[in-house]
Amino acid sequence: MAVNVGLSFSAAGATPPRRIPFLVYRDRIGAPSELAFLRRQYIGFSRMEPVWIGRTLLAQAPEVGARLLRLGGEGPLGSVRRFLFRQCGIVPAIPIEGLAQVVHAQFARGGALALPLARALNARLVVTLHGGDVGKDKNWSNTVLSRRWPALIEATQHFVCVSNAVAEVAARRGVPEAKLIVLPIGVEVPDELPPPLAHPFYHLFVGRFVEKKGIAVIADAVRRLRADGNSTPVVFVGDGPLRPVLESLARDVTGIELAGWLPPDAVRARMAGAWSLLVPSVIAANGDAEGLPSVVPEAMAQACPVIGSHEGGIAEAIRHDVTGLLVPPNDVAALADAMRRIGDPALRNRLGQAGFRAASAELNARIQSAKLEIVLLGG
Repeated sequence: MAVNVGLSFSAAGATPPRRIPFLVYRDRIGAPSELAFLRRQYIGFSRMEPVWIGRTLLAQAPEVGARLLRLGGEGPLGSVRRFLFRQCGIVPAIPIEGLAQVVHAQFARGGALALPLARALNARLVVTLHGGDVGKDKNWSNTVLSRRWPALIEATQHFVCVSNAVAEVAARRGVPEAKLIVLPIGVEVPDELPPPLAHPFYHLFVGRFVEKKGIAVIADAVRRLRADGNSTPVVFVGDGPLRPVLESLARDVTGIELAGWLPPDAVRARMAGAWSLLVPSVIAANGDAEGLPSVVPEAMAQACPVIGSHEGGIAEAIRHDVTGLLVPPNDVAALADAMRRIGDPALRNRLGQAGFRAASAELNARIQSAKLEIVLLGG
């Protein structure tokens, strides 16, 4: 049934009914690392229309592709209203009529902040958990999340988890199994398998430069490869606090490109021309861990083989030596060996094609999005 959601009206040539607006809460809307996967959660909706609301709208917020509201409005009074909302849970007026009786909050902290909003609107609350939001130790030490967590568990109808690994963490945090739904975020898959490239020539990393992404592991693996005479370039798309680690790598060895953040089309083009996407994620010292990194299905949709850690949602999406290669977390030698192996065109094409087929069948964004709409409708 989910596959057909949103398709019947266009097929029949009839005018679709007006979609019902509902609130999506994200405290800071527009972070470059989030835009693509947050937007994709709603692309298959046919009966509901997301209206994003949060306290901060960043410059790239319009790229979520939906109506935006800044909680409390603009001007001095807006600042006061947002302060009272954050500190006291006092909810300002929401200037929209006919809202659906559900609030969808992104991330655990977003759920905690949205709790008074859902109560004020007498709306059901659904919270999507992404990984580090429930895993990071610092999120549970005298924070709005830690203070409101028991009430949030009680009030939330469903916690939607992007992987089984995230659901396991949420369960350890006290969420009843009956409230957990595992629903990976999908990816927009081309209609046809991208053709094999004649001369792909680099490995690719896409994401924030933070510990859990395995930045140090990649740097050490590249140094090992260079010492063995392997000169395959590595392109890093993104930015973050560990950028100095990669700047040091670029000074020490050849073939390192730090491309900064790129728009989605440019990222897909980089994936289409890469030997592999590197996702050697680890559990950070502060407990931060992956759910299912959105770049994994994105690469699969471009027939770009993924080399990832046998960790969390990555191991759920990638089948070793079938749709990609998995390596133990923090294993520099294993990562270097996998990067060396993927230089074989036959292996690269086999894994890329199998990954594309798996993304088409199991991680199609419109199908996953339609399933989320059913959850939000109360199904």
